[in-house]
Amino acid sequence: MLLIAAPETVSPGRRRGHSAGNDFWITAYMGANRYDPGAAPPPLDGSLYPMAFLVEQDAGCVAPSHFHQADQFQVVLAGEGRLGTHDIAPVAVHFAAAWSPYGPLVAGAAGLHYFTLRNGWDPGARYMSEDRALLRTVPGRRHREAVAAPRPASTGVIDTVASCETCLPSSPDGLAALRYVLPPGASASGPDPDDGNGQYWVVIAGSLLQDGIELAPRSCVFVAPDEPAFTAVAGAQGLEVLALQFPRRPAARMPAHTMVG
Repeated sequence: MLLIAAPETVSPGRRRGHSAGNDFWITAYMGANRYDPGAAPPPLDGSLYPMAFLVEQDAGCVAPSHFHQADQFQVVLAGEGRLGTHDIAPVAVHFAAAWSPYGPLVAGAAGLHYFTLRNGWDPGARYMSEDRALLRTVPGRRHREAVAAPRPASTGVIDTVASCETCLPSSPDGLAALRYVLPPGASASGPDPDDGNGQYWVVIAGSLLQDGIELAPRSCVFVAPDEPAFTAVAGAQGLEVLALQFPRRPAARMPAHTMVG
């Protein structure tokens, strides 16, 4: 499975969302979410389910501390704010394992825009103020979270030598977050997808060539574990791209009697 989503094709679906007393904009890229009821219904058996969307928090918007039932990455693309005790701005990367509380997520004066990227279905945030007791019912749960500090995106034509930077420490179970910076026409192959449980590639600057199409910034690609290693090819302006791989371990799942679909 190789899925591709570009901003020009998904932007018509941008809509207003509301949660925990806050309003924000949300644009679905892949999969269903609670603000996009027309999308294909998700599986409820814990199988692989790419789920990606762009969130645009208004200035001062606060998402209280919460958790999800799926592993997820978040990539800060614009604005600034705080995530728990961390100052965040472009391009910060955050990983939270299933059932790992994090936050609050506070947008600054310029608002805060970020991708949320998951490899499994999730019905939405569960807030610590309301659902803390639910965590005690999840077998095998352990808290896992990591944050990569902001690093400004490349600007103009990327004419540096090709490079690869580790954003989050690699893990034996396949968790990885890598940043590739490539001059025009250069290419780089990512980690073996079989080492993890799905990958997202997020275009930060320049363009990514895929099947003769130039994918602009804020485009993303999902690579399933049974696919060959993905090769990123830089377009005419070069390319800065993130490769985000989920860990192999099965995430702790919601007890069957409380599964929400």
